[in-house]
Amino acid sequence: QVQLVESGGGLVQAGGSLRLSCAASGSIFSSYTMGWYRQAPGKQRELVASIASNGITDYADSVKGRFTISRDNAKNTVPLQMNSLKPDDTAVYYCNAKRYWYNYWGQGTQVTVSS
Repeated sequence: QVQLVESGGGLVQAGGSLRLSCAASGSIFSSYTMGWYRQAPGKQRELVASIASNGITDYADSVKGRFTISRDNAKNTVPLQMNSLKPDDTAVYYCNAKRYWYNYWGQGTQVTVSS
């Protein structure tokens, strides 16, 4: 079992930055692929960025060059640094942990980017 708690969301102007963090507790954190997803009103949840247990990262095309995902296996945290934010980045952001058939979600944190 893995418990995930997101923090760091809020309201920011376009062009600004926010840093989200996901704190994980429970099982063996370092063996999970960790990801950040987002869901805007009326839209499907989509992958923003992920980082595998070996450190390999993947990003949605819409955030490449602006967002950076990392992981701290000692602290069991997964930060998401978001720069040059756009109004289209407005969504609820969710932390995710995957390993084999295990799939866990956090409760989400709201990010609102004003124009």
